[in-house]
Amino acid sequence: MSAPDVVVLRQGTEGLGTEPYAAALRERLPEHRVVRAATPGEERDLVADAPVVTGIGIDEALLARAEELELFACAFAGTDHLPTEPLLERGVVVTNAGGIHVPGIAEQAVGYTLVFARNLHEGIRRQERREWRHFQSGEIAGSTVTVVGQGSIGTAVVERLNAFDAETLAVRHTPSKGGPADEVVGYDPEAVHSVFARSEYVVLACPLTDRTEHLIDEAALATLPPEAVIVNVARGGVIDTEALTAAVQRNDIGGAALDVTDPEPLPADHDLWGFGNVLVTPHTGGHNPQHWPRLAEVVADNVRALESGGELRNVVARP
Repeated sequence: MSAPDVVVLRQGTEGLGTEPYAAALRERLPEHRVVRAATPGEERDLVADAPVVTGIGIDEALLARAEELELFACAFAGTDHLPTEPLLERGVVVTNAGGIHVPGIAEQAVGYTLVFARNLHEGIRRQERREWRHFQSGEIAGSTVTVVGQGSIGTAVVERLNAFDAETLAVRHTPSKGGPADEVVGYDPEAVHSVFARSEYVVLACPLTDRTEHLIDEAALATLPPEAVIVNVARGGVIDTEALTAAVQRNDIGGAALDVTDPEPLPADHDLWGFGNVLVTPHTGGHNPQHWPRLAEVVADNVRALESGGELRNVVARP
């Protein structure tokens, strides 16, 4: 039997097994041999001759057996867990799943914003108590929302908020690139504080870097209006968790919606679980039934590009 062109590793993600992923790749690469490894032994055997391997990760022991490997296609957007240096030393290009989660994460960020604008979390609490008693709600229309990060997710969030007639402000590394927001500023601390001071909602959709780590700290929380709500669909470390917890305890902030936390998972005894104005979800923003089909489109394009010498998509590291 001929060597595989693409090997799909066995471990799935987000409750999704990898057999549908392999099937999606076969559908898009009918002239190629796509094989899913079902066991550790099959992984060790199959990667030996495969130019392309894809999965949520690859350890150094498996990498050492992948003598023909040219491309590792990570099934996650984040690649911090990969042995990047050993991959590069072996001449392997690394790609990720960036972009495939954009609609779901953007919708979740807007959904959080709607929950707080319409005070739906209070409605849920009253339903749980079987209490028919009115409460006040607001609107996204006319409110000011700052979106930190203008990659594919941040841009999609702004586009969706614009449809609600919100005033949108954006923070990005190169403000001159513009974007769909009404106003764009850079990461200069004074500029960031200037938009925070005007914001009823702050949506975090940026990567975790030295510049963005603890961007939401005690000083930022002091700048935000006391009714402001923070929505985090970025990385937990963008927020100083202790500072946020203290601000909620003092009623210095309107609330927070967190799909990511620091630490993650959030410990069961953490104070953030107990606040009525804090929503916590277990990093579910990227969960959607299109995960494998969208990733298969990227990987199939890259398999063809690898063979033709074309441009690869979603490259995060190359030798």
